[in-house]
Amino acid sequence: MLISQEMNNIRNFCIIAHIDHGKSTLADRILELTGVLHTTDNKQVLDSMDLERERGITIKAKSVRIPYKSKNGRDFILNLIDTPGHVDFNYEVSRSLKACEGAVLLVDATQGVEAQTIANAYLAIDAGLEIIPVINKIDLPNAMVDECRKQISDMLGLSGEDALLVSGKSGQGVPELLERVVERVPPPQTDESAPLRCLVFDSYYDSYRGIIPHVRVFSGTLTKGVKIMLKSTGKTFEVDEVGYFTPEILPSARLTAGEVGYLGAIIREVGDIHVGDTIISPDFPDTPAVPGFRKVLPMVFCGIYPISTNDYPKLTMALEKYILNDSSIVYEKETSAALGHGYRLGFLGMLHMDITIERLKREYGQDLIATMPSVIYKVITRRGEKIEELFIDNPSRFPEPNFIEHIEEPMVEARIFVPNDYIGSVMELSEKNRGSLKNMEHPDTRRALLTYEFPLAEIITGYYDRLKSVSRGYASMDYEFTGYKTGPLVKVDILVKENQVDALSYISDKDSAVTKARGLIHKLRKLIPRHLFSIPLQAAIGGKIIAREDIAPVRKDVIAKCYGGDISRKRKLLEKQKEGKKRMKMVGSVEVPQEAFLLLLKMEDEE
Repeated sequence: MLISQEMNNIRNFCIIAHIDHGKSTLADRILELTGVLHTTDNKQVLDSMDLERERGITIKAKSVRIPYKSKNGRDFILNLIDTPGHVDFNYEVSRSLKACEGAVLLVDATQGVEAQTIANAYLAIDAGLEIIPVINKIDLPNAMVDECRKQISDMLGLSGEDALLVSGKSGQGVPELLERVVERVPPPQTDESAPLRCLVFDSYYDSYRGIIPHVRVFSGTLTKGVKIMLKSTGKTFEVDEVGYFTPEILPSARLTAGEVGYLGAIIREVGDIHVGDTIISPDFPDTPAVPGFRKVLPMVFCGIYPISTNDYPKLTMALEKYILNDSSIVYEKETSAALGHGYRLGFLGMLHMDITIERLKREYGQDLIATMPSVIYKVITRRGEKIEELFIDNPSRFPEPNFIEHIEEPMVEARIFVPNDYIGSVMELSEKNRGSLKNMEHPDTRRALLTYEFPLAEIITGYYDRLKSVSRGYASMDYEFTGYKTGPLVKVDILVKENQVDALSYISDKDSAVTKARGLIHKLRKLIPRHLFSIPLQAAIGGKIIAREDIAPVRKDVIAKCYGGDISRKRKLLEKQKEGKKRMKMVGSVEVPQEAFLLLLKMEDEE
């Protein structure tokens, strides 16, 4: 394998950690120290999205090219990728790892090794990366350096004694970290003379230049004017620009093997390219694809609909462009009797769903209604001797109850780190959410590691937020899908004026179905405006009504014009009004307001 001297000086690495352990702040100090930016004013430069700044989290992995001169005078090119820490953006991390040879694993000195630290460390180990453990925030008075070293050794199997001590805020220890990166992270093991092979690990849509893929070049060279072919579709394009991220895009003459950058090739059709695709040369069509790109597994589903039905084509275009930037979303067309045409979207978690809907509204100007989130259920049906297995992500698509043999729900294994003082509160919350304790360990004297099995449906409806509340923000959680399990589940239908509203149907366990239905019906009664006729609101399981409330009619004062006189005249007017209301009830329709469709989610949050 031919490796040039230039490639020997390249180091591709990412920063991985649990949420809020200081990845973006450390990236700022590295940019300042290397002179890429003169000052960042603690702004977390790589978190450029408004939502990232507002919420204080990293949503998108960001790449930046950094020139660096080591202590011995040798010049290096560092390609740094800052990654998200929340479990819902785990896919962003896995994509970033494919473009790197090393990873800086950050541990907060005041929090220690947490759930997502372990998950990210395992991802990096599986990807075969060189891992550099780093203890951050050592300048804080409550830093526990010795405990963190022990946790890194015991829980991650890495050398805790070799862990570097840094402060992303003050810059202490950052020069030593950069030296460790160039010493320990291996240069790209690729061949510049081999046929072109690049991995697309991200992309975005530019209204003037089309799709701009972010690429890691594994072999060959990319220059302006060269022809490229997309391995998945076989389509060919001509490259009109290549360049790097500094962190803004900067055109260059070429991208060589081992480098990370972008290319422009006037790719207009959104479906022509996707994240995980391999770019090759049309002269060598048999070049193998880059292996090992993990397929996404959506966990949470919800329907999104435009408020105005005329905006449906705009929503379609917005989704096609959005998926270029976030390929972990899956979507398909959906129609609702109550809401019209829309899409069913699959997400990795509740925060992912929340961020996606907010970005569609802000970045693409969409006015949307989102329905109650749900998970994929496995429904076993029996029709005579025929037994069928159905996977259903929308309660309105459930078969008739008399055909259902049983329902299986997705289960997850959750790892929860919690301080000893809050173990009781967390266990009580977890049992309330149908969790079963599998294991309890004490990695150190302050904390416990609780391993629970949960139905995924319980995790997605605000469990993480309530976990933070009962633990005063100290608990952390990571979870992974383990399979399906039979549960005592029923489908609850909501009927407004005896008409089923499919968007309000939901799946519940039998024990809490009646309580939840009564609460929902009671809140619906306050949301739906009164009409000139009575409106019955009902919740039903199969053909059995389990909750009912009526919205009283608005009554016009028809006897206001009667000044005294015989009572029979007033009665006659009231009887006439009563007959009119009966006819109106038969033909009158009820419009369910948009707020009703998020009611279930709000109810979960209030519990």
